[in-house]
Amino acid sequence: MKPLTRNMYRDIGKSKGRFIAIILIIMLGVLTFVGVKAAGPSLNDSLDKTVTAKKLSDIQVISTTGFTKKDIDLAQKTKGAKAETVKYKQVTGGKSHVAISLYGYKKANNQNQLIVRSGRLPKNNSEIILDQVAKTKYNYKLGDKFTFDKSADLKSRTYKVVGFASSPQYIDNESRGSSNVGDGTVRMFAYIYDKQMNLPFATELNVRFKSLQAKNTFTNSYKDAVDDKVDSLKARFKNRASTRTKSLLGDNLSVINSQQEQLDQAKSQLQQAKSLGSDVTSQEQTLNAQQAKLTAAKKKLQEQTKTTYTWQTREDLPGFSDYGESSDRIAAIANVFPVFFFLIAALITFTTITRMIEEARGQIGTFKALGYTKWEIAKNYFYYALAAGLIGTIMGAVIGNESLPRIVLALYKQYIPLTWDVKFQWVYALLALAFSLIATVAAAMIVVRQELSEGPADLMRPKAPKSAKKILLERIKPLWNHLSFNRKVSYRNLFRFKSRMFMTIIGIAGGTALILTGFGIQNSIGASGTRQYNEIFNYQAVVRLTKNNQTKKALKVLNDSKQYRSSTAISATTGKVFANGKNVDDVNIYTPENKDFSKYIHLENTKKNKTIKLKDNEVVLTKKMANTLNVKAGDSIKINTTNNKGGKIKVSAVTQNFVGHFMYLNKETYNQLFKTQPKVNTLLVNLSTQTNKQRNSLANKLLNHGGVVGTSYTYDQQSTIAKMTSSLKPIVLIFILLSGVLSFVVLYNLTNINVSERIRELSTIKVLGFYNNEVTMYIVRENIILTIMGIIVGYGVGNLLTAYILNQASTPLVIFPLTISVIGYIVATVLMILFTMIVMLITHQKLKGIDMIGALKSNE
Repeated sequence: MKPLTRNMYRDIGKSKGRFIAIILIIMLGVLTFVGVKAAGPSLNDSLDKTVTAKKLSDIQVISTTGFTKKDIDLAQKTKGAKAETVKYKQVTGGKSHVAISLYGYKKANNQNQLIVRSGRLPKNNSEIILDQVAKTKYNYKLGDKFTFDKSADLKSRTYKVVGFASSPQYIDNESRGSSNVGDGTVRMFAYIYDKQMNLPFATELNVRFKSLQAKNTFTNSYKDAVDDKVDSLKARFKNRASTRTKSLLGDNLSVINSQQEQLDQAKSQLQQAKSLGSDVTSQEQTLNAQQAKLTAAKKKLQEQTKTTYTWQTREDLPGFSDYGESSDRIAAIANVFPVFFFLIAALITFTTITRMIEEARGQIGTFKALGYTKWEIAKNYFYYALAAGLIGTIMGAVIGNESLPRIVLALYKQYIPLTWDVKFQWVYALLALAFSLIATVAAAMIVVRQELSEGPADLMRPKAPKSAKKILLERIKPLWNHLSFNRKVSYRNLFRFKSRMFMTIIGIAGGTALILTGFGIQNSIGASGTRQYNEIFNYQAVVRLTKNNQTKKALKVLNDSKQYRSSTAISATTGKVFANGKNVDDVNIYTPENKDFSKYIHLENTKKNKTIKLKDNEVVLTKKMANTLNVKAGDSIKINTTNNKGGKIKVSAVTQNFVGHFMYLNKETYNQLFKTQPKVNTLLVNLSTQTNKQRNSLANKLLNHGGVVGTSYTYDQQSTIAKMTSSLKPIVLIFILLSGVLSFVVLYNLTNINVSERIRELSTIKVLGFYNNEVTMYIVRENIILTIMGIIVGYGVGNLLTAYILNQASTPLVIFPLTISVIGYIVATVLMILFTMIVMLITHQKLKGIDMIGALKSNE
């Protein structure tokens, strides 16, 4: 082995701690960068693999009158389409009489295959397989009897439970969609033999395209392709609704028309008898009653036979878009947090390599004097840096890519069992390798080149110390004169070695900021729901009336509830808002009926923090919508409601809001804008604390007896946001853990560099009689000051970093307010102090064993 190579191995052996520290810092940076970058794609790929394996349909069509073989054939005329039908309807049943999505089971069907969690699929007409939530939430067991309500209209009301399953149509265990029965929310799904359902036709048409299965369901390519397929199918079904309606009316309408003709003849004869002066009062009443019955029968027949289609894609399925948004949020976090993390790691590594080579000046000078070429000397440091960079990168990339995504997948328990699909992120691994080599190899080459530019004699002498200069504190005489000698030395050293000071502050500030950011992400996402339903909305339920002026009927039911406190009536509709070439869909347009509206919704100006009053001929917009449209108070917008009414109107103010899009206007403005008077169709209801059972019971009573379309509770919306927060907990905990480890390694490494650079100085003061504790404090005192400064800087950086990530992670409907709990600040501070103390103890043990004679020997 050549002397240079042997020397390199000796250097590694003598400074194992530094070599390992470089590897650890690089590994942590790469692990976080690659691992978090891989988490979002792995979530999407895993769900895509799961729904593809279970043959989830690309498009679902619901018909009010059902589908026939003609509809299947028509759908399959679209290139690559495979269509099949299933009986489906929403019913109520079970112990709690909840709303259930009931499907007819057919062995011949291949699409939307169930994931059996326990038990088996039905084998005969008396068996049922239930949603997994029936087991986990409603305590059903295999072998139990499940009874549907009479209104379900089934061949049999009671079935034996033979299995529990998950479905690719319901990927989120918490969400089953809305319903027009029960309390307005579907609580579970179930499958029985389709012959048990008293439906003359299948009501759902599922369409799947072979060409789309190779595309990831979350990519724009897939979504665009599905939209094209929907357009193609809609074009084929354009005239099918009217044809189907006429076909169903058929003979039934002929019978009614025949009866109408007979009735018309009887009326004509009655008129003739009247003209002759006969008393036909009783006959006239009979004919009027018959006419009323016939008119009602005709109207009912027309309603029953009127065919309408509801089109939906995977994005419209319960929980699907939420899952996609969840992975998008992780991807948004991954674009910022790991990059910042890695930059800190790379910066510290760069500094460590630089210091290492500067310490080896004597060796470099010796080898240069012995006649070795610049490249022969440089390449050993190149290999040293390359080895550390490669080992750290490979370990970080493999561990990060293989562990973090799997940890996240394992903790996503609110979703259906996923078939894990974790692909190695080569692009990010190679990018991390490039950054790592810049931080190690580039640093080594730059510094070696700079050192080799000097002559052998200069290199073999110690580098001349920096000349002493007065620091700012020295100029403040009253303060400086009262400081002890040790403190004066510490403060002088801090400002004398500015690069060391800044690197330590950056390292501590970076760790503090990263820990704060971890807490901030979780706190801020949770705060969107908390602030929306505590500060802005002061109601617990929204009751939608079936018709206008049904308020009394609903209030009668509400007044019978012990939890009811008060309510206010509003006119609520939805529409689209346009401005500056942009638009926002699904805007909730609220017009209050009474002056007590401000007790239920608090409108506050986002800039002036003043309560907003609704002015004539002006509207109030919520913040997210105003930002999207790029409008402010004084600008004009255009509004179109779902029934194509609207026009231009001025914005009077922008109000704070965190969830959803809302527009508020008074009755006069509504009348002026839509050319009609607003009609009450919604109640905002204030309720005391309710249990799930009480919420379901009240919603059921309102639906059955209160003239209500449905009731939605803010509790459910808050639960959704809480679930969104909990889904990020794994990522946040990983961030905090890795940030803490990085902070410790950085502090330890910089302290080691500090000690090695000042070994002669420390040996000198030890020879002068300083005790071990005093020698340790000589170094640690500087660390304490820098730690405090780093923590303070970290607070500011943490807030800025959190704000930026929240902006990147926001959704079209939600604003995440910057919120970092006191716990976050306490944990970050305590961890930094704890790391400083651990490093202090390690340093103390190291300084106790200093070879003073060896350190003080002359290098010349």
